[in-house]
Amino acid sequence: MSRTSGQVHVIGAGLLGTSIGLTLSNLGLDVSLEDSSPASTKLAIDFGAGRELKESDDVAIVVVCVPPDVTANTVISALNRFPKATVTDVASVKSSVLEAVVASSADTSRYVGSHPMAGREKGGALSGRPDLFVGRPWVIAVEPNTSTLAAEIIEKLALDLGASPIRMSAAAHDRAVALVSHAPQVISSLLAARLIDGPDEDLALAGQGLRDTTRIAASDPKLWLQILVANSEALLPVLEHFSDDLNKLISSLQEVNSNGALSVIAKTLEAGNQGIARIPGKHGSSNTSYASLVVMIDDKPGELARLLNEIGHAGLNIEDLKLDHATGAQVGLVELAVLPNIESSLIELLTKNGWKLVG
Repeated sequence: MSRTSGQVHVIGAGLLGTSIGLTLSNLGLDVSLEDSSPASTKLAIDFGAGRELKESDDVAIVVVCVPPDVTANTVISALNRFPKATVTDVASVKSSVLEAVVASSADTSRYVGSHPMAGREKGGALSGRPDLFVGRPWVIAVEPNTSTLAAEIIEKLALDLGASPIRMSAAAHDRAVALVSHAPQVISSLLAARLIDGPDEDLALAGQGLRDTTRIAASDPKLWLQILVANSEALLPVLEHFSDDLNKLISSLQEVNSNGALSVIAKTLEAGNQGIARIPGKHGSSNTSYASLVVMIDDKPGELARLLNEIGHAGLNIEDLKLDHATGAQVGLVELAVLPNIESSLIELLTKNGWKLVG
């Protein structure tokens, strides 16, 4: 049973807007859609994300899912167009939108900015999926003058979408995403850009490490240009610290025989271990350590499903999974992360069933 009541109108039929519409429609809620592109609107409707907006509609909630550079104007317009509705947006930068809305003549008591920490490298309605927000943090940007009722309405909406609402100010949100989202995008893009002139024989050696660190470099450049510019004030200090650390490492590598050089290199790598340990895991804790097993499977249909089915039938739970393909060989490498207390049972099961463990 949904916590949200009334009609929800989604402005913007891209990845987030379509995913929101799909999820809420599956819950039986009345969802209407609009987009500056009629084709995108029709596509999202064909997918089952909602219906067209009617003049007679009584909209209760508006969710603005448009590019960052037009978010503020779209929010202001929505507040004026739908005088009874609570309005939120899902832009990844909150302070600039809030400032523009406050500076307008619109009824700011009905506006609550928000941001789901979810997405995919590819955008558009075609990428929409109803489980996009499940288990993901959804920031509710509350300020001292934020309406309690409006904040609760958007919080319930996030819960219905399967997300975990987190309340914080717009400024705190922008600081946080600069560190955990925007800086990683920049660093991933810079690393991937080094591959442009790489010889083919060098790239043939690429493994999962390179794929992991460059995955998000495939994101939409136009969208990220807007995000980085909008959050430049919070992002710059993070990138400056990164630049300082990189320069220290470069200097140490240039003079590896000088006093303290090896210590700087070692401490850099150790700090990486400490940082990765702070990232919350599957169950929200950064203190959970997992055992890792790598299984070699044939690169043919049904093999991965067979592996997971056998593990599931044995009552063993997989905490995480990564799949890599061996270059030049018709095999895949499946890395399974499990709780340490079931590692031996899993090894026994896989060995008994004829699976080949690597390492």
